[in-house]
Amino acid sequence: MHELSSSHPAETVLVLGGRGRFGLAAAQAFARGGWRVLAQMRPGAAAPEVAGVTWLAQALDTPQAVEALVAQVRRSGGASVVVHALNPNRYTRQAWKREAWPLLQSGMAVAQALGATIMLPGNVYNYGEAMPGVLLEDTPQRPSMAMGRIRTDMEARLEQATRQGRLRAVIVRAGNFYGRGRGTWLDLAMLTGIRRGKLVLPGPLDVRTPWAYLPDLARTFVAVAGARAAMAPFESLHFSGHDLSGQDWVDVLQPLARQQGWLSEQATLRVGGLPWPLFSLLGPLVPSWATLVALRYLWNRPHRLDNRRLRALIGSEPHTPWPLALEHTLRDLGMLPAAAEPPVHSGTARA
Repeated sequence: MHELSSSHPAETVLVLGGRGRFGLAAAQAFARGGWRVLAQMRPGAAAPEVAGVTWLAQALDTPQAVEALVAQVRRSGGASVVVHALNPNRYTRQAWKREAWPLLQSGMAVAQALGATIMLPGNVYNYGEAMPGVLLEDTPQRPSMAMGRIRTDMEARLEQATRQGRLRAVIVRAGNFYGRGRGTWLDLAMLTGIRRGKLVLPGPLDVRTPWAYLPDLARTFVAVAGARAAMAPFESLHFSGHDLSGQDWVDVLQPLARQQGWLSEQATLRVGGLPWPLFSLLGPLVPSWATLVALRYLWNRPHRLDNRRLRALIGSEPHTPWPLALEHTLRDLGMLPAAAEPPVHSGTARA
């Protein structure tokens, strides 16, 4: 673990939940972007080896714990940006209802005490099943399931705090996360049978949905943090990422599966779906399955996030070409041989 220093020539960012998928990607991106990075993790956790990142082992589950973290950050010279990458321990309605708002309250308390801007990733749950095909920042939010209502309420409370002058905040909304580790739709469902020549798709082949490659999203956070002086006290921005259909996944994964020997040269990738009737039947007994059923509409309804407002602020959106992003993701999952020297920035900007 790095020692704290009282000098910080560059701006400082504090990443809450720095060991998580997005938290770690954000810590890496800010460090590479020239920021001084402090990353919070729970006590007893192993600190990842990330160049330029100082790890702070401090819980955030009580007001006293929040004060202790703030004191550590102040001793190091403070922070001007707080990235809120904390998430409930389980992906269920009950866990979100119990943990999501208290976690954000802790993040807001830290940011307010430090006089920092709080940044957090958003999702599309807020818009609900009746959402239009193109999602703008001012698209009406009519959540149709519990996690969407929880998230919408959290964001409304955050905006209210900014109106009261307590802090500044920015939400960067994105689609399905992938890349930088396990625990996404890819490794938990879609790619579970890929070595046997089977792809699992949660929805139809022709439905397009937004996907957020985490290194690109993290680089976007860095760019937005650098432009925050031009923003209102509360800002919401959309990250477009990759707009993909089920057929897009087949078109890229089929030749790759042949190359890796998971398919013969003549064979085609078999495509299967999730057992939605079983999930519905057993949802009352398995809360995580009930959550998946509640989110099924996202796979059946085409939608994309319009990023014009983001581009007006930062210029082009950081963008790794999708086949390359998928290749990096599969390497991270141990499904492809490790590259000899992966580049620091593998993408181009996206208009």
